[in-house]
Formats: sequence, structure tokens, C-alpha cells
Amino acid sequence: MDGTLVIGIGNPWRRDDGAGPAVAARLDGRARTLTLLGSGADLIEAWHDAKRVVVIDAMRSGASPGTLRRFDAQAGPLPAGAFRCLGHRFGLPEAIEMARVLGCLPSRLEVWGIEAGDLGRGPGLTAEVEEAVSRLADELAPMI
Repeated sequence: MDGTLVIGIGNPWRRDDGAGPAVAARLDGRARTLTLLGSGADLIEAWHDAKRVVVIDAMRSGASPGTLRRFDAQAGPLPAGAFRCLGHRFGLPEAIEMARVLGCLPSRLEVWGIEAGDLGRGPGLTAEVEEAVSRLADELAPMI
């Protein structure tokens, strides 16, 4: 498939964990978008035929909630532990490394992390994460 695939990872019923799906929803119509809960096998299958993939997920790195970080997955592994918001055993970092070993990473794989504040149960993003979702969607829109 040609074009950019935008994958929003997360659970909208776990507050800020829904940041990835929120960005994907705002970009729907500009690019092919997909929302996943975070299974690594689903990720590898989703990006199978894509040339450029942008993945957005909540992260926990110790930064202030709403902080945005960009990673080039072709350049190397994601920071250890940063994308384990809900404890996926085979999630985004593992999918990237498995795809790297198998030779099936997309030619361009950009990962955006949005620092989560509240991962409790229930819908709705915190104000800081909602603002980061808007900034990221605005930044990505002209590039896809």
C-alpha cells in the first residue's frame, strides 16, 4: 500500500492511554489510520505492506505529562520501559525489534510518544495530554 499509515495505540477507556487513538482520529481522512490496543503481532501485521508508518502511543519516561518525543525506529530500539504503559508483554518495542530481526520493518517507521499523566480507568484525556494530542495532530497533518 502506498502512502502513510498512522497507527494510534492505546485504550481510550484508560484515560491518557487513549492519546494514540485520539491523534489517529484527528488525522482520519488525511491518511490511512488504524487504532490498536497494543499487541505486537497486530502491529507487525498492520504495517506489513506500508512504506511509511507513524505510530503514536502513550509513554512513561518520567517527563511532564503531555511531553512529546519522536523516535526513528530504523535508527535503533525505543527507550527501555518507556512504552509499557499498561504492561503489554509483546507490545510496540518488542514488535519493532522482532520486525527488525525478521527484516520486515517498514522503510520509514516513526514513533511518537506522548507522556501520560493519568492511566486510571475511565474515558477522557487529561488537559496536558489533550493539548499534546492537538499539537501533534497539527504537526503531522501537513506531512501525511
